[in-house]
Amino acid sequence: MSIQTPEQVSYAVENVVPELEIPWGMAFLPDGSILITEIKGQLIHFKDGVKTVITNTPDVYARGQGGFLDIELHPDYKNNGWIYFTYSSKEGSEEGGNTALIRAKLKNGALSDIQTLYKASPNTTKPYHFGSRIVFDNQGYVYFTVGDRGEHFENPQDLTKDGGKVYRLKDDGTIPEDNPFYKQANAKPAIWSFGHRNQQGMTKHPVTGAIWTNEHGPQGGDEINIITKGFNYGWPVISYGINYDGTVLTEKKEMPGMEQPIYFYVPSIAPSGMAFIESDRYGDWKGNLLIGSLKFQYLERLVLKDNKVQYREKLATDIGRVRNVKMGPDGLIYLAVEGKGIFKLVPKS
Repeated sequence: MSIQTPEQVSYAVENVVPELEIPWGMAFLPDGSILITEIKGQLIHFKDGVKTVITNTPDVYARGQGGFLDIELHPDYKNNGWIYFTYSSKEGSEEGGNTALIRAKLKNGALSDIQTLYKASPNTTKPYHFGSRIVFDNQGYVYFTVGDRGEHFENPQDLTKDGGKVYRLKDDGTIPEDNPFYKQANAKPAIWSFGHRNQQGMTKHPVTGAIWTNEHGPQGGDEINIITKGFNYGWPVISYGINYDGTVLTEKKEMPGMEQPIYFYVPSIAPSGMAFIESDRYGDWKGNLLIGSLKFQYLERLVLKDNKVQYREKLATDIGRVRNVKMGPDGLIYLAVEGKGIFKLVPKS
């Protein structure tokens, strides 16, 4: 297999949107402008070098890892104008927050027609493991992730509870009847897969259409998974990681009926955004998988064969905490970096 290194595909790292705090999600509008979520609650529209703050955005529970999270355009956005968001919502009777999925339209610099499609419950004041990413599949269903909210012995393996799951809805928020647990008594019918810890990366494979995710392990044991209907991905019964204090979380790394990751990281890289390279602008990199590393502050390129990782490489080393990665409409790789802004990788001719 031909494997190109950064020396063979020389590139420049260029700043596109400067001075952002924690840019979490980004989406490219048809006119080439960018919508960016800032975790503390702002939605920014960047066009022609100017940043504009969008008004009438949701009231986010901005605590720890919670806040304004992902953003994704409807596949038919040009005709229907729907934009989808996940954020930590205070909606509910309990103190704190939990992850919600909404959709809205952008009109005259403000969000309008806001609809809540799903709200995970119950709220909790714990400041971690909200997820959350959004992806549409080839059939127009919307998938989104909700972390276990720090309740790893309570939520991920329990189908009656939200948290530690991938969810699948129709684009209007109704629940498809072919979801795996739709007819199961007491199960949350929106669940598509379970046994997850905290998935902060999700993307669609450009050839197969399969949904891929990455998720944070504890200390070690970050995972890359291909998400399959009704599958159990094991957390916290099986794990390749240990507790943060060095104690053993579980002795088990595999169990019957629990899916193995296609790749796991020890030590952890703290994975976030995730995308496949879909353009020809980087030579043989087309089809490679990109994952941002928060911990080690680089972008990782993974060469795959038969859904197995053959080669790993660091790109944009020491750029900062890479929170998200997207392919732009110009075929270039875009990175959202905490404390800095949005960058793009431009191949040199």
